[in-house]
Amino acid sequence: MESGPRIIVWDTTYACPLLCVHCYSESGRRPTRQLDPDTMLLVADKIAAAGPESVVLSGGEPLLTPVIADIARRLSQAGVQVVVYTGGWSMRPELAEQLASTVSLLGVSVDGATAEVHDRIRGRRGAFDRALRSLAILDDVASRVPFNFGLDCSVMRSNFHQLDDICATVASRFPRLGFAYFGPVVPSGAASRAGFDAELLTDDQVRELTSDDRVARLRSLAGVGVDVQTTDNRQLMMHPDRARDWSTYGSVQIEPDGEVRAMSIYEGTVGNIRTDPPSVLWERALARWHDPFVVETLGPVRTMAEWAVAARRIDQRFGSPDDLRRIARRPA
Repeated sequence: MESGPRIIVWDTTYACPLLCVHCYSESGRRPTRQLDPDTMLLVADKIAAAGPESVVLSGGEPLLTPVIADIARRLSQAGVQVVVYTGGWSMRPELAEQLASTVSLLGVSVDGATAEVHDRIRGRRGAFDRALRSLAILDDVASRVPFNFGLDCSVMRSNFHQLDDICATVASRFPRLGFAYFGPVVPSGAASRAGFDAELLTDDQVRELTSDDRVARLRSLAGVGVDVQTTDNRQLMMHPDRARDWSTYGSVQIEPDGEVRAMSIYEGTVGNIRTDPPSVLWERALARWHDPFVVETLGPVRTMAEWAVAARRIDQRFGSPDDLRRIARRPA
């Protein structure tokens, strides 16, 4: 096992203009917990010192972080690959210009080929138009500062029928778009509540999404030069049979106030990047992966339905009192 995380996901804020039905961080529904700008830059330095290959800046909406471009620049200058994922609502041309020169990849969430589907999933009217506007801004910037941008789709039962159209009518619209990524929603955060199980893909749908035939069709529709990839997102489960594979599981997640999750899609932290040495946090993360309760809970999981039940058990076991109160307030 390597001595530190390969990937660090940093949710810079829980502020968000959207209320996505599947939001793993439940952003927009809870306190932002965003640090002040100077402290955020210090956290960026601590993250860089941990030596990850890449840092994913997410949220919430990372573009609502005032110093997001400074954070990306500082990490990039430290030799870290920077990835940004945004809902697109808050994209501005000047911010796009700043990010283009520092990030390795910038993804805009597109969860439908029509406003009706996308806006319902994203929880706000106009979200689809804002996402397309964001892609248009990035496409324009890429004509002057070439960089890799594209769309990222969280796949669930209510948008599964639109995947072909997302490639044919959205991805193909932007000549410099570099990628279109499709992965199933996983049972985390708002998507882990029992009432959401009916939106999780069936196992047959997951197999169809990742089949060679489906990928080939999506690629043919997206256009030349677009890197189309699908995944089953099973690496996020952190199944104990595969948890020793550092190349797949070598990651941790940092919450906006610096608290560190050892297992990114499950509740429960192991310390704070602001006060605890990265090496200690990593040791605690490894211990959580191999905790007997985690192994016992995830070991038998083979299906999406079983995964959802296991996720709820882990959240109840390791969530803080505040986490448990938030879980109890989730809508049915």
